[in-house]
Amino acid sequence: MPDELDATPYDALLLLSFGGPEGPDEVVPFLENVTRGRGIPKERLKEVGQHYFLFGGISPINDQNRALLDALRKDFADHGLDLPVYWGNRNWAPYLTDTLREMIADGRRRVLVLATSAYASYSGCRQYRENLADSLATLEAEGLEVPKVDKLRHYFNHPGFLEPMIDGVLESLADLPEDVRDGAHLAFSTHSIPTAAADSSGPAEDHGDGGAYVAEHLDVARLIADAVRERTGIDHPWQLVYQSRSGAPHIPWLEPDICDHLEERHKAGVPAVVMAPIGFVSDHMEVLYDLDTEATARAEELGLPVRRSATVGADPRFAAAVRELVLERAAVESGRQVTPCALGALGAGHNVCPVGCCPARAPRPAAAGADSPYA
Repeated sequence: MPDELDATPYDALLLLSFGGPEGPDEVVPFLENVTRGRGIPKERLKEVGQHYFLFGGISPINDQNRALLDALRKDFADHGLDLPVYWGNRNWAPYLTDTLREMIADGRRRVLVLATSAYASYSGCRQYRENLADSLATLEAEGLEVPKVDKLRHYFNHPGFLEPMIDGVLESLADLPEDVRDGAHLAFSTHSIPTAAADSSGPAEDHGDGGAYVAEHLDVARLIADAVRERTGIDHPWQLVYQSRSGAPHIPWLEPDICDHLEERHKAGVPAVVMAPIGFVSDHMEVLYDLDTEATARAEELGLPVRRSATVGADPRFAAAVRELVLERAAVESGRQVTPCALGALGAGHNVCPVGCCPARAPRPAAAGADSPYA
C-alpha cells in the first residue's frame, strides 16, 4: 500500500451500481430497463416483480448505496483524502449518464470507478465497462469533453472485503442453538450464471471449467472457512453454492442451487447450515428474497436450522479498503512503487483487463429484475 494520501492523477471516484425501484410504480419500468433487448417473457417479469412487491415495491439497493457513499466520504475525510465521491446506476436513477454529465460540469477529468461487483465475469466486470463506454459516447455526441475513466481492480480477496464476511459467519454460528452449532455446515452462496459465461471469465489463459468466476469464489470461501476454524477451533465443512438462476431450462447454469443444497444437507443428517452470501456486496433484493425468503422457507419446511450471515454493505473496513484501492491505483498511474493488498492463492487482480478477458457470449446472463450485476 502507498503511504501517501495522494490520489493524483484522479480527481473523483464514481460508485457504479445496478440500481433498483424505490416505489411500486417504478417496479415495471425498472424491470423493462433491465431486460430491454433480452427477450425475457412477460410472465417472468411479472414473477420477479412480485418479489419486489413483497417488500412494498422498494428495492433496498439504493439506500444501501447511499450508506456506502456516506461511509466512503467519511473515511476519505477522516484520513485526509481529498477526493469527491459520486454515484450512478446502470438501470435506475441516478443514471450513470446523468452522473457523468454532472461530473463533467464539475470539471472532473480523471475518474476512478468502484463497481459494486467484486468478482470477474462478463456481467460483473466487462458489462460495467461497456456501460461506461456507452455513456461516455453519448456525452461525447452531445459535444461534451469526456473524462478519462478507469475501473478499480477486483477486490474479492482484499482484507477489508473479507473481514466483515468472516465476522458475519462467526456471528451467525454463534446465533445457532448450541446443540447444532459445532456441526453446522457453511454454504457460501453467489449468483448462478451460465456455465459458458463462467468458463470464459477472467483472462483468456485462465479460461476453463468455471473460469476466474468460480476460482475467485472458491478462494474466498476457503479464506473465510480457514479463518472461522482458526478463531473457533472447529472445522466446519463448506461448499460453494448458487442462487437466482433465471435462464432458459435447456441452458446449463452453475449448480448446485441453494435450495437443492439445503435438501441434500438435510438428507445427509447435517444439523444446521449457515448461508453466507459471499457473491454480493450488500443485502439487496436477491439476498432478501432468494436467501431470507425462499431458501429460509425451504429450510423451515425441512426442519433444518439455518442462519444467513451479513454482507459487507457499508462496513467501515470496506470503505477503508476502497481508499487503499484508490491510492494503490493512483500510485500505479503516477509511476510510484506499490505492493497490492490481497489475500489467498490468487493474488491481486489486474488493473487493466487484458484482451480476451470475460468476452460476451450468447446467451447473455439474464437474471431478470435482479439487484445484482448478473442481470
